[in-house]
Amino acid sequence: MTVKLTQEGQYAFLTLDRPEVLNALSFDIIKQISQALDRAAQWDIRALIITGAGDKAFCAGADIKELMGRSLQAQKEGAELGQATFAKLDRFPVPSIAAINGYAFGGGLELALACTFRVASKGARFGLPEVKLGLIPGYGGTQRLPRLIGEAQAMELILTGRTVKPEQALQMGLVNQLVDDDVLAGAIALADQFSVYSKLAIGFAREAVQRAHSSHLSDGLRLEADLSTLAYRTEDADEGMRAFVEKRNPQFKDR
Repeated sequence: MTVKLTQEGQYAFLTLDRPEVLNALSFDIIKQISQALDRAAQWDIRALIITGAGDKAFCAGADIKELMGRSLQAQKEGAELGQATFAKLDRFPVPSIAAINGYAFGGGLELALACTFRVASKGARFGLPEVKLGLIPGYGGTQRLPRLIGEAQAMELILTGRTVKPEQALQMGLVNQLVDDDVLAGAIALADQFSVYSKLAIGFAREAVQRAHSSHLSDGLRLEADLSTLAYRTEDADEGMRAFVEKRNPQFKDR
């Protein structure tokens, strides 16, 4: 298998394991990612961390040779496969973190954009270079990138296809954190910051923020009120407020 899925304690790790081709995405690899996400969604975990094998690439994008000479129907089905697979991260039961240890280009960056958070090494590089091939991003890049960094910056990156260095990626909000050395350790450290809280509260908060992109403010506020009310009805909310009053650390049970 060229997609490895493991569990260590409260975290699952999905690794793209094709370092000889910079962890490039073939359609078979995308199908393996989809299946791995389905399996991991059934596990008792608090975060999913996605990374690439080796020290050169998170994922350098699609396998270009595989994209050539295909029928119109096959091309559309390929885009829909990538979009549907990466969209599973939007609905994944717990937050996901892309641990970007090198190149994140094309479909590789689109995979990272679908994650809840992005942690990158200082050797990472980012870009959506499809325009250089006479193409456009097809796995969600034209939709997720402007939502993340704004339309103007996203338009520039997509229309120029230029490569972004990590410091600029951090400045524009493309990544959440930069780490000096071990990007996987950095991703785990980020997961440690939210994994101590109630999974129910984390889930409600994620849903509210995600819906902000597609809702009018008035609709979003109604959703926030509904989800906030649901949060108040959980045992974890009772425990959290009681612990605050009693000046102790809460013991959440995800109920």
